[in-house]
Amino acid sequence: MSAYLPLLDKRAVVTGGSRGIGAAIVRKLAEQGAHVAFTYTSSPDAAQALIDEVVAGGGKAFALQADSADVTSLQAAIRTAAEKLGGVDILVNNAGIIAHALIDDFTASDFDRTIAVNVRAPFFAMQEAARHMQAGGRVINVSSNTAVSARVPGSTVYGMSKSAVTAMTRSLAHEFAPRGITVNAIQPGPTRTDMTAGREDYIISMVPAGRMADASEPAALVAYLAGPDAGFINGTGLTIDGAMTA
Repeated sequence: MSAYLPLLDKRAVVTGGSRGIGAAIVRKLAEQGAHVAFTYTSSPDAAQALIDEVVAGGGKAFALQADSADVTSLQAAIRTAAEKLGGVDILVNNAGIIAHALIDDFTASDFDRTIAVNVRAPFFAMQEAARHMQAGGRVINVSSNTAVSARVPGSTVYGMSKSAVTAMTRSLAHEFAPRGITVNAIQPGPTRTDMTAGREDYIISMVPAGRMADASEPAALVAYLAGPDAGFINGTGLTIDGAMTA
């Protein structure tokens, strides 16, 4: 019996796909049969290594350089991806940045870049990708459990930006539903990536499950929301954090 590939021949675009949760999402979508385009900002070697890994496993992927803080660059990359893929079925807004600081130490430049990458970019990525979803599609926004809880000192701006992602997810689910496009968010908590290196013990101390997520776990949730069994899930944010915010 041949393997079941729930995303066979689906055309996916993942922003910020060269490392961490984004790379895990690229792997999972490709593993389930999707042809995946992903963006990266400044790591061409990491992007190529991921492409090589996907292709070696029998999948299909290619990368496009784009700075998510630059709407023109990001939308151009999505258009190029759509042209190469022949359209878009799945958009995953994963690109994001974290700037931790208490209010007295937070700079205007860090504030502006956080909002540009975490809020403005997914909005305009959805605007562009939806133009290429002629037969409907799936949008999955990577938000954060900080959208629903403020347990981490110094995360005010990051949490605010991710609350905005979850809010736009709900609003655009209404707007896109008549076009056959669902919009959902995942809200990961502590996930083991290069961004958490050196802080594991502190982070795990806040998680009732006593561990951090592997990046493959939020990636699997993204793949489910992109798949055929999630067609009536729309406008929701699903938290995956080992009961940290329960």
